[in-house]
Amino acid sequence: MYPECTGVNRRTFLHSAAGGAATLAVAAAPRLAAAEGAAPAPAKDLLPTVQLGDHRVTRLLAGYNPIGGYSHSSDHLSRYMRDWFTPERTAEFLGQCERAGINAWQYDHTDKTVEAIRLAREQGCGVQLVCLHADRPSTPLSEVMKNKPLAIVHHGGVTDGLFRAGKAEQVHDFVKKVHDAGALAGVSAHCPDHIKRIADEGWECDLFMTCFYHVTRPREEMQKDLGKVPVGEPFFESDPDEMTAVVRQVKQPCLGFKILAAGRRCGNPAAVEDAFKYAFTHVKKSDAVIVGMFPVYSDEVAANAEFARKHGAV
Repeated sequence: MYPECTGVNRRTFLHSAAGGAATLAVAAAPRLAAAEGAAPAPAKDLLPTVQLGDHRVTRLLAGYNPIGGYSHSSDHLSRYMRDWFTPERTAEFLGQCERAGINAWQYDHTDKTVEAIRLAREQGCGVQLVCLHADRPSTPLSEVMKNKPLAIVHHGGVTDGLFRAGKAEQVHDFVKKVHDAGALAGVSAHCPDHIKRIADEGWECDLFMTCFYHVTRPREEMQKDLGKVPVGEPFFESDPDEMTAVVRQVKQPCLGFKILAAGRRCGNPAAVEDAFKYAFTHVKKSDAVIVGMFPVYSDEVAANAEFARKHGAV
């Protein structure tokens, strides 16, 4: 999954051309100092919610990629995001989300996120957790479960790779292991055909994470269909229509991600709102969206929460 609004137009990241991460940190310092020294804002009413198992989850979940340093834009931006989101700032961000009416965070299990969750809970933050994970011996599900995530979802990039390699059963086995561990089980994918196959085969998935852009599209497929390949990841305008058509067909709740095309649909507030409106009008009423946020230059948390409140009402 990718940070949702890291395009230079919305985030005014032009500083990177002039001075890199150090210049960015200096430029952001006044805003950050004000935010970190301010009194906590009162909690707003909860955003519209959907049902995930026994849990009510807001139709906007906070995403992980900016926190992990995955900008899918440039190495400089990725490094700046990763460095800025310390465990302390990540915990503060989770509190900010909760005060804005967001009650869930999709995260990856890392040392930083584990520490951030600990700090956030010490500060009274009750944000619910959805963990994106894969079957890694270094991080067994028993370790992930210590943070009490309500759901664990198989990583989308790994899903797509295993399906292409003819090893879909490994993903299915992961779903079963998650259920055995005591959490809701889901599968993430960037390719709509993989979601459709799982649904058609009747896997015991409780939810899906569905990418609006097929960025894992194989190079050979693009070469065959287009006669050429892009530099970097492919973001095609038709992709959201193709994924949301599948989302509307499956019975399970879907968490749509990359609705802003990793910042490519963030030229101005109207473009961001249009993307939220498109997402909520093209998925089921039982579905939600995941959006990564980097609230350094503007209050993206408040803005995105209001778009979800406006367009996600059911």
